[in-house]
Amino acid sequence: MLSRKTVNVPNVLTTARLLLAVAVFVLIPLHCFWSAFVIFVVAAATDWVDGYWARRYGQVTQVGRIYDPFVDKILVCGAFIFLAAEQHSGIFAWMAVVVVAREMLVTGLRGFIEQHGGDFSAKMSGKLKMVFQCIAGGASLVALNYLPPDRPLWIAVTLIATVWLAVLSTVYSGVVYVIAAAKVIRIEA
Repeated sequence: MLSRKTVNVPNVLTTARLLLAVAVFVLIPLHCFWSAFVIFVVAAATDWVDGYWARRYGQVTQVGRIYDPFVDKILVCGAFIFLAAEQHSGIFAWMAVVVVAREMLVTGLRGFIEQHGGDFSAKMSGKLKMVFQCIAGGASLVALNYLPPDRPLWIAVTLIATVWLAVLSTVYSGVVYVIAAAKVIRIEA
C-alpha cells in the first residue's frame, strides 16, 4: 500500500502526465494533431510543475525520483516513435532510435552508479534536452496540420530547426552523461 507521503501532488501530476501521454499516443494515429498538440503541451508542462512543487514543498520521494523520469521517457520516446510513423512529421525513425537509445543508456548508467552508492543526478544538458525534445514534438504536431505543399515556410523551418536541435542536444547530453559516468567509475576503480 502506498503511504500518504508517496501519494502527493508531484506524484499525482506525474500520473496525470502518464495518462495524457497515452491520450497523445491514441490521437496521433487518428490524425487528431491539434488535440494531440494541446494535450502534449499540457503533459510536458506538468513535468516542470511537479518538479517545482516537489522541491518547493519538500515532497521529493524515492518513488517520485524513479516515477517522474520514467514517465518523462514514456512521453518523449513515445511521441517520437508515434511521430516517426507519420509521413511529413519531420521526425524520422532513426531520430526516434537515437532518442530511445540515449534514454536507455543514461538510465542504465544511472542505475549502475547509484547502485554502487554514487550520485548521478540530472545535469543541465539533460534538462535542456528534454525541453528541446518537447518543443520538437510540439512543432511536429503543429506541422502535421499543414501538409506539404500547403505548409507555411515558417512552420517548415521551425520544424526542421527544432527537430535537429532536439537530436543534437540528445546526443550531446548522452555524451555528457557517459563522461560523468566514466569519471565516477574510474574513481571507484
